[in-house]
Amino acid sequence: MVRAYYGENIRVSRAGLGKEPEEVSAMFDGVARRYDFLNDLLSLGRTKAWRKVATSIIQPKPGMRILDIAAGTGSSSRPLADTGAEVISLDFSKGMLDAGRKRHPELTFMQGDALALTFKDNEFDITTISFGLRNTSDTKKALSQALRVLKPGGRMVIVEFSQPTNRLFRNFYLHYLMRALPAIARKISTNPDAYIYLAESIQAWPNQTALAALMEEVGFGSVQWRNLTFGIVAIHTGYKS
Repeated sequence: MVRAYYGENIRVSRAGLGKEPEEVSAMFDGVARRYDFLNDLLSLGRTKAWRKVATSIIQPKPGMRILDIAAGTGSSSRPLADTGAEVISLDFSKGMLDAGRKRHPELTFMQGDALALTFKDNEFDITTISFGLRNTSDTKKALSQALRVLKPGGRMVIVEFSQPTNRLFRNFYLHYLMRALPAIARKISTNPDAYIYLAESIQAWPNQTALAALMEEVGFGSVQWRNLTFGIVAIHTGYKS
């Protein structure tokens, strides 16, 4: 963990791969203001396209209750709410929530922990999490909590970085991820260490098959996934019986 000191205030600029909640939250507080812009830039503009596909898979509609976990500034919640669905945008980071409320004052934001959801059992038609599951300290617990609050027959939709399926492209991608991305972040971000964490956490994350196995282990059924951009991102879905 790297800490930067400003007078009496302490800012955690980079979380470790142990993913202590306070470190992760503080790191995202520090990058909240420019988080969406930098993500679009560093993904070469693909984040909007990935979210569009996720929305088409979720198929939100009026009357549907959706819990968007690790919603950040609300970029993933906005297109869901635009259809008339009831969406709760949940995030652990106060900084991300503050930025989201300024950007999307019409959305319903709530601070909460993916590992200890405060909702009752069987409340939501959809639980979804975009690029946030790998930042939790206990993946299985986060999945179990998302399953618990789903109604029977409800779905979880996970959008997360994964592993390219083509070996040559995977080698190129990992070279970009571990070398070029941190170098770019140092030039354009006030907190480049956060993006070094991003690269390391993606590299350490389970591949498509391993994540599907974790979902099945906690109780999801009919688990499947769809690869996007050669497998850089995968969208996993699973149902509650």
